[in-house]
Amino acid sequence: MEPLRHYEGIVVPLDRINVDTDQIIPKQFLKRIDRTDFSQYLFYDWRFHRDGDSKSDFILNYPRYKNGKILLTRENFGCGSSREHAVWALRDYGFRVLIAPSYGDIFYNNCFKNGTLPITLDDALVNRLFKEVEEQVGYTLEIDLEKQTIVKLDGEKVPFEIDSFRKKCLLEGLDDISLTLQHEDKIRSHEMKLYPFQRVEVRRP
Repeated sequence: MEPLRHYEGIVVPLDRINVDTDQIIPKQFLKRIDRTDFSQYLFYDWRFHRDGDSKSDFILNYPRYKNGKILLTRENFGCGSSREHAVWALRDYGFRVLIAPSYGDIFYNNCFKNGTLPITLDDALVNRLFKEVEEQVGYTLEIDLEKQTIVKLDGEKVPFEIDSFRKKCLLEGLDDISLTLQHEDKIRSHEMKLYPFQRVEVRRP
């Protein structure tokens, strides 16, 4: 998993509350098991008409947000079912940082498992950001994970909180498999005790 330390990008304002995972990635696209090429299905029912044409009134289809990399949204983002595909779709589209007042619990955990940073800010700060994004085309933010700060265009630094273990995983690019393989020697030793006459090999992905 690619480490996340310093990140910068155009902010896309999705001004909706309680966006559930079925809206992020509709159920008909969950049959695929790899984690690539999901960007085309992100917010599919909101982005496209039934004939496949883009809906001009949806935020991701606005030309000014074409290259957006940070998603700004409202409370309880990612609520609903536990589908990990929702994070895959966001990540594949280019959103590696999310900003919202709150998230669905399972979605929030899935973000970290897939190298995505869900930043939590209070409503007042989120409201300010929405106002600033709408007033300026190409509005960008810088994210410094190591210092846990968001750097705004005017130089203001907004701090955010993050669990220290999750921060470490993002900074070092560690997913569940990588974390397990850090204990490879202990795993091999344990397996040798269980199966002393067999060659034990810990397979890397």
